[in-house]
Order: sequence, then structure tokens, then C-alpha cells
Amino acid sequence: MNPTRRTVLIAGATAALLPALPATASADAKAAALQPYASYWYPDSLPSGTPGTGITWRSLKSWRPADDTDLPFNAATVPLAPRFTPAPANPTARAGQARIQSLVSFGPTSSNPSQGSATADHYALTHWAYIDELVFWGGSSGEGLILAPNAPIVDAAHRHGVPVLGNVFLPPVAYGGQLQWTRDLVQKDAAGRYPLAAQLVAVAAAHGFDGWFVNAETSGGNTALGADMLGFLRELKTLAKARGQRVTWYDSMTVNGDVSWQGALNSRNEAFFQAADDMFVDFRWTAAKLTSSGQRAQQLGRSRYELWAGVDVEANGWNSSVNWDAIVPRDKGHVVSVGFYRPEWTRNHLPADARTPGDFHAADDRFWTGRSLDPARPDGTDSWRAPAVSVADRSTVTSVPFASVFNTGHGLRWYEDGEVTSDAPWNHLGLQDRLPSRRWVVHTDGQRPAVTFDFADAWRGGSSVLVAGALDRPTVVDVYATRLPLTADTVVELTHRTDTGAVRVELAVATAEPGTPGATPPYTYFPVDPADGWRTSTVRLTGLTGSVRAIGVRLTAADGGTVRWRLGGLAVRAGAQPPAAPADFRVTGASGGDLRLAWTPAPGDIRHYTVHRLLPDGTRRFLGGTCQRAYFLGGLRPEQGEPTARFELRAVGELYTTSAPVTVTHTW
Repeated sequence: MNPTRRTVLIAGATAALLPALPATASADAKAAALQPYASYWYPDSLPSGTPGTGITWRSLKSWRPADDTDLPFNAATVPLAPRFTPAPANPTARAGQARIQSLVSFGPTSSNPSQGSATADHYALTHWAYIDELVFWGGSSGEGLILAPNAPIVDAAHRHGVPVLGNVFLPPVAYGGQLQWTRDLVQKDAAGRYPLAAQLVAVAAAHGFDGWFVNAETSGGNTALGADMLGFLRELKTLAKARGQRVTWYDSMTVNGDVSWQGALNSRNEAFFQAADDMFVDFRWTAAKLTSSGQRAQQLGRSRYELWAGVDVEANGWNSSVNWDAIVPRDKGHVVSVGFYRPEWTRNHLPADARTPGDFHAADDRFWTGRSLDPARPDGTDSWRAPAVSVADRSTVTSVPFASVFNTGHGLRWYEDGEVTSDAPWNHLGLQDRLPSRRWVVHTDGQRPAVTFDFADAWRGGSSVLVAGALDRPTVVDVYATRLPLTADTVVELTHRTDTGAVRVELAVATAEPGTPGATPPYTYFPVDPADGWRTSTVRLTGLTGSVRAIGVRLTAADGGTVRWRLGGLAVRAGAQPPAAPADFRVTGASGGDLRLAWTPAPGDIRHYTVHRLLPDGTRRFLGGTCQRAYFLGGLRPEQGEPTARFELRAVGELYTTSAPVTVTHTW
């Protein structure tokens, strides 16, 4: 990879060269130590000198899960969900061909909070339906080279069926890379084994993610080092496969041990490809190189779609110049898969004072869906070939009970039953719902209204779905592609609100696929009670049998005028029982206004946990939520002169029913 793309390295490499700052007071150090951060390491030996402020140098070789006090905050808990592929949303979106890999830097290598933070300005990825592999990108010579992804990212990805890989990054020499770190990674023990391979697999297992992306770009190696790297990679894959993990190799080091980006699968990197599950092909590819690479993969008995052709969107996003026909031609089979490098451009390119959640999602929808903002009707004049144009979406909505409050994992405030229980901005991707895979397919013979995630109001969490515009004809919005079994007791609950205009609302349910890609599913329509304020309507699916294949809503304006209608929640159930309460809720660390909390998980299927503060006036304030069994609270202060603070913990089930609270107090 061209070093000019390594903007992530510059800060870290510079930090390694800065003089160490004076140590802070012990009380400040204790408070800082309570804040858990995402984990990162060097393979074994550490840099010379002293780490910069906020950076901790660690050796992966000496890591032990029992000694890792941040592990309870960093261990993902949501299992990887199975996915299915519904009928494609348009004739050019294909299943079983090109896949999409996404290399994303969600934050800095160091000081990256484990469980979200108090800002809505975050890369809250929601278009999981097109992604097959997410790489937690990062690493720098001045901080650390091996990164474990934050638990909220893994939990959100797994909920949508997407595996997440940690990153092993050995930087170019120009950015502080040292060949010793490569030698450390591939060192052997007395038995000829590779101890760091076993450590990587243990880290992924303990943290709950799905394997590793290995990127060796430090030059100066020789054939012996190349042989050691190949042996290391083979052992890593063997160990990873035994634990249900995977390994992706980046096209950088060759079998001779030197770094030479090929932009193709060829004799210089074929052995590494064969030792891994797939390979990211560097940006130097051409149409001819990709064609020969796909053919070579098939000659090896491998799928051509196990090659990710790098598409660098870090600088220009959808304005990037890409030879799409070399990867995903419209008129013949796809050549290889797509590897997006840094699609968080959709957030980063926005002005700092205009990075509201709404601004971000408008840009992200444009990137993943295309200029038309409707995957069923791509804009053929759009030079950006969005993933929705070429790749069929997937869904994980396969079992009852199922519920969503359309929470994107960040917001300007927090809502419960339509009321604000915290007016603080926040982000925590682990609280993200399973979101609609097609955003947004609208069927109408009239004007198309705008459909968006909206953050100005919500039923629960931080967002709702807003349909806004003139409805001069009945309009159907596809919401979920599903595979939900139907029984005599199955009901659908729709939580909705009409803000402006008079509109008739109907629940749309289909038990079969549409006849052609992009067509309206064969819906049966059920009337829903009107609502001026938030209302939850329960609909029995009378007359339907088999399984639910699609769920939507049909909106009809009484006078064909402008409407603003919100969808705040959707649930499919055949009964509802609140979850059991967690136990042993306790404070495990305290310093000033910073607390570490922990508890014993509640039995059964728990979606997440919420933490509230019970204030002296009897009101409750939402402080945060998490899928983990531990939570950090920072910057708390006494309220109204209270001598002790009281906190409540609840388990939240799939249907957003909550357990009885358990409490703990903290004396100031």
C-alpha cells in the first residue's frame, strides 16, 4: 500500500518521537486507569523511549486474560447470526458472487473507549446487509500494532451476521516500522511452534471476535523471514479454524520476505493466499490483473471471490474514480470481490460543525445505496456504483420474538416510551438494533416521500424512522425482509405517530417473495389504529399461514397532502415474558466521579442491560446501556447535595421488556 494513505500512522509515529511528558498526579492516574479502552499490543519487544500521553505499551506475548482488568468491558457477547438472502432488490444485485470487505478506523489506536462515549458524532455503520467482513483498522508504530475491536462494534456486526477481524499491522519503515517487530511476530519456540499465533487466537476467543487481518509492510526482510511468515500464517489459520475464526492476508510481503505490493494474485504471494482464508489485493490492480487473479484462484481450487480488490475511498468517497467493470461488471459475472478502504469517509468528510447523525446517515445512505436512495430503483447515470447496485442484501430476521426500535447506535438524547430520560448525546453500537437491510425501498405510483432515520424524536433509544413528503398516491415502504414462522398466536406490534397531516396506516405482511426483483412483495394489508401521539397497535395476522417473508407499511394521505409519520417500533411475537433480573450488582472501582460497575448476568436471552440513576426527586436518568457484564460511568457528581448516589440496573429482553431493577449505592 502506498504510504501516503497511512494517515492513521502519522500521529502514532510522531508520538513515538515526542519526549515523555511529566507524570500526572496519582489521583488523576487512578481515575484514568478506571476508564477502559480497546486493547492494543506490540508482538513482543517494545519501542525504545517512553510512550506518549494516554498510550500504554503492551506485549502480546505476555498477555493473559486473567490479568486483563479491562477484558469484562471489551468482551463481545452477541453471537454471529446466520443470514439469508431474499429476492434481490434490483435486477443487477447478485447473490453468490462479489462480496464486500470494509476496512474501517472507528477511532484512534490508543484512548479508544471500550463502550462508546458521550457524543453522537460517531461512525455508526448501519448498512451491514452488504458487508461480508469488517476489519477493525488501525495501529501505529508509536502506540501499538495489534488491535482488538471494541465490543460494541462486534456486537452490532454479529447481530447482522457480519464477522469482525482484528488488525495485525507491521508498518512501513517510513512510518516507524521496525523489522524486529515482524521477527517478534513470527518467532518460534523450542518445539518449532509459533507462540504469537496461539496468542492471537486466544485474544480473539476471549474478546469474542472472528479472527485477524494480517498486514506485513515493514521492508528489509529476506527469504528466511518470508518462510517464517508463511509458517506463522499457516499455523495461525489452523489454530483459528479450530476456534471458528478466520484469517485474511494483505497483499504486501512476498514469499521472498520483501515488501512489494503486487495488485494481483501471482507467484509472489500465492503461498500466502493459500495459507489464509482470503486476500486483500492492493490498489495497484488493473482490469487485466484482476481477471488473471480470479482465474488463478479458480485454478487453485479456490473461489475468485476470496480476493478483495482494494478500493480506496478514504479521500474522495463516492467521488473516487473506480473501474467498476473490472470488479463488478453489469453484463457478466463478477470478477472478484470488493475491499473498501476507509468508507468512514462518509463521516470524516463532513464539516466538524455539520456532523449531526442526520448529516452522517444521509451521506452513508448515498455511499451504500446510491444517488437514488432506493436500492430497487438505482440511478443508471450515477458514476458511483454503490454496493446495493451489485450485491444482494442479506437479513438475520429469522426467529420470533423479534423487535426493533430502529436504534442506530447513537443519538442526540435517549428516549424511553417516547419520553426523554437523558438529554446527553451518546454513541454505543452495541445498542444498535437489527436494522432494515434495504434503505429505503418505496413503492408508489405518485411522488416518492423521503424516508430516513430521524433523531429529533424516538420511541426508545435515539432514533425513529421518519416518512415525510406529499403522498398523492398510496405508498408502501418495505421495512424488513424476514423468515419468521407463523402460528395462530403470532401478532405484530407497530409503534407509530403522525406528526403532520392525516394519514391512514396499514401493516403490510407478505408470505411469499415478489415475482421480480424490485417489485412490491405480495402483501396482505391490515388496518392500524390512527395515532396523534405515540401509539402501539397490535395486529393479528388473521388468514396468513407459512412464514412471514416481508414486513412493510402502507400509508395513504386522506387528502393527498404532505405528511410526517414516524415508525418508532416493530415487534413480532407469540407471547411476551419479561426477562429475569441480573444479580450481584456492585461497584468494582471508584475514583471521584468515575465508577466501574459489574454484575452477574441474568439467565435466558438478554438483549442488553441499562443503567439509570435514581435522583433525589424520585426521577430516573438514563446513564447508559451495554451488552457486556460490566460498565464504566465517568464524570458523575452529587445531585442536590446527596450523600450517596443510587443506581439501578435492568436486563432488557428482545421485545424490550425489562426486568425488575437491582440497585447499588455509592457514597461520595
